[in-house]
Amino acid sequence: MADKDPSSVTVIGLGLMGQALAAEFLKGGHRTTVWNRSADKAADLVSRGAVLAKTPADAVTAADLVVVCVSDNDALHAVLDPVTDLLRGRVVANLTSGSSDQARANATWAEELGFGYLAGAIMTVPAMVGAPDSVFFYAGPQEAYEKHSAVLRLLGGGTTHLGEDHALAPLYDVSLLGMMWGTLNSFLQGAALLSTAGVKAAEFLPWATKWVDAVKVFATDYAGQIDAGDGEYPARDATMEVHFGALKHLLHESEAQGVNAELPHFVHGLMERTIARGFEQNSYAAMTELFRTPEK
Repeated sequence: MADKDPSSVTVIGLGLMGQALAAEFLKGGHRTTVWNRSADKAADLVSRGAVLAKTPADAVTAADLVVVCVSDNDALHAVLDPVTDLLRGRVVANLTSGSSDQARANATWAEELGFGYLAGAIMTVPAMVGAPDSVFFYAGPQEAYEKHSAVLRLLGGGTTHLGEDHALAPLYDVSLLGMMWGTLNSFLQGAALLSTAGVKAAEFLPWATKWVDAVKVFATDYAGQIDAGDGEYPARDATMEVHFGALKHLLHESEAQGVNAELPHFVHGLMERTIARGFEQNSYAAMTELFRTPEK
């Protein structure tokens, strides 16, 4: 086994994101070894100083920190399972998208084989890797994270260790993606509705982003109500009944103006079910009671 060099890092997987990760490590002055099933994807990185490993075994033994960014959990194991004996004493930071149960299973796998394991999540795009506000989440042993935190922080100023539970990284990942899709869907619905009156999406945009800032105020209050855990949900802005009435206007306008009304219909159903549970005089935060319950 090669000597472990704390100033070195290995990147396994050279898709667009993997290439961006390796490039940032190189930029930070670290000896960077790379490996990919298709070696041609390493050409640019090699021209900039990266070392191309011939095999996964060579890649793993080149550094104490092994960063993996491949297509899925199966690909992760296809690459690392044959070389697990070489991982002992090293740290694997897995930035491959996956689920919470996979993260926990991988943590058990790593513990049994004697290497450190950090489950990660990337909350940015390749072009923004290394930016001050780019977020990378890690979850797993504090010791493993702190050992390599200086290197990992090169990937983004928002690099954060979430805690010891490996499941936290994928859970934060999908929760924030859900917010993204919900916000974007609502923006697109609004743009479609306003387009019937000749309003361009670019004209709507500044008002939409300003309204998102206002929604932050609501969310701040609702977070406290949810965490209180007493099921009270005091309506300090508007009751569920008032929200429901306003939603009906969105539903009516969507149908009247001839745009797709599936999204407001869906939200209408959620509100209706929440009110049916007796929360009509509570805040919109009461909807969390519905979201916590599996669909029947």
